[in-house]
Amino acid sequence: MRGFLIRRAYFALLSLIAATMIVFGLSRVYGDPLLVYTQEGGGYGLSEEQKEEISRYLGLDKPLIVQYLVWIGNSIRGDFGKTLLDRAPVYGLIKGKLGATVQLAIAAWAFAVVTGVPLGVLSATRRGGALDYLGRTFALFGQALPQFWIAIMAIVIFAVYLDWLPASGRALPGDDFWKQVRHFILPTVTLGWLGSATYLRLVRSSMLEVLDSEYVKLARAKGTPAWKVIWKHAFRNALISPITYSSLFLASFITGATVVELVFAWPGIGRLALTAVQNNDFALLTGIVLFFAVAYIFFNFVADVLYGLIDPRIRYD
Repeated sequence: MRGFLIRRAYFALLSLIAATMIVFGLSRVYGDPLLVYTQEGGGYGLSEEQKEEISRYLGLDKPLIVQYLVWIGNSIRGDFGKTLLDRAPVYGLIKGKLGATVQLAIAAWAFAVVTGVPLGVLSATRRGGALDYLGRTFALFGQALPQFWIAIMAIVIFAVYLDWLPASGRALPGDDFWKQVRHFILPTVTLGWLGSATYLRLVRSSMLEVLDSEYVKLARAKGTPAWKVIWKHAFRNALISPITYSSLFLASFITGATVVELVFAWPGIGRLALTAVQNNDFALLTGIVLFFAVAYIFFNFVADVLYGLIDPRIRYD
């Protein structure tokens, strides 16, 4: 197991280094950072002395490899630079928005598990029946419908016509519990529907494979109650794939909530990234993209470790 963890950590480190190179390279390919930072007439109204002074201040007068190493060193210490408009620390902005995004991601992941896993089991045990077709239809719509369309339709139906739930925003920390829950419902369902559909398909296919195995047929032949065959023998073995994919689902909810946050005016990192794009604020955007890359690589490493723990055969690949 130790060798397996070392190999996975090594590949995760290589992926992280590659991600930092890509993020830094894209920030330079996008254009001259000096022109983006100065903005006044595209930077063309500045004298050569002013440009040189700003270049020294930003560290742009050094070779690219030195700029990259300096940027990496600062990033490790949590210094991602300052924003373009108000010169606010990028790390502070990301930290301030991270809580809202993580809360929404965890809520969406919980919704996906609570709905997708039981529906997958029911769909497999009622193969070819009404529940199976209902579950597969639920999964089909969840994987086919765009998130922005689901969000808009949810607002129109449940916030405008029925007036059951708030259309946007997040409740204040001092608000009562049920008011905060009501603000979570629409963005959680919108973000988590795709994950629920994926869980359903994974559990259903795994359950069908396990239910057709010899040891399950033997348990049934011995007169083992149906509920015990399903939940004790089949379900436990069918959870290998869903468990290992859980960390990747959580990572995708954190890094992929931009559209949902935009439509529901959720004060998270996704909206912050959109603001960075609109303002051409490459320092802020670089910090956000780097955070997303680190989060995804970390959760991918966790998924590899879980897979190795659950299925020992993977450790020797």
